[in-house]
Amino acid sequence: MRPREWDGLALLSSADELVSLKEEEDQDKSSPGIHMESALASGTTLGMLVRDLSELDIEGPSIPDPERIRLLRHAENSRGGMPIYAIEPGIDDPKWADWQSRWADEQVRFRNLLATIGRSRRWSKVRREAIQKVSLSKIASPDLGAASTVCAAWWSEESMCLTDELVIERDSRFSSRIRGALSDLRDRDGDWAEGGPTLLVPVQQAHVPSLENSLIACESVEIVRGEQ
Repeated sequence: MRPREWDGLALLSSADELVSLKEEEDQDKSSPGIHMESALASGTTLGMLVRDLSELDIEGPSIPDPERIRLLRHAENSRGGMPIYAIEPGIDDPKWADWQSRWADEQVRFRNLLATIGRSRRWSKVRREAIQKVSLSKIASPDLGAASTVCAAWWSEESMCLTDELVIERDSRFSSRIRGALSDLRDRDGDWAEGGPTLLVPVQQAHVPSLENSLIACESVEIVRGEQ
């Protein structure tokens, strides 16, 4: 759930990815469903995610993510433009490029390539385990609960090749940059509510626990400048 009022938007994406997101939106307008069809035919975890979500009585799925687009448009058009922060470093960042390289090395290790054979079985297992963590809600439909289990399975598969070291390093960098974005937001002139400005950071539900722990432990601040 997001706060009703916020003053800046931070996305766990690079600046280049945010540009690509807008390009995908334009492509989908000219050729509706082109990205959905591509994902379904890809045989990847994204295709499995789209397939399972399509079977549920929910709004979506859609590519690109309409919620991210909506938040971007809201930030761009409200109050003369609210700052938008790209939390993931760009590929021109040496430390991040090294992290990406080590992640790629893990993805092509024999044991991880072999593990793709059992992807469907693991997907079903993670969904069953996630069902036990879903609570009944008066404001959310059972299909939304089912959607959260699909997303949990997708996140598990996407994270399979990440070692504990890589996860800690990624979340620590993100946490440092989130703190830096908030610091930049505070330094801007604004009619902030009591307690200071609110930075909205949308996060995949399954990613929340590890990122939250990293934020609590984080002591460094990497300043990130917002775009408007």
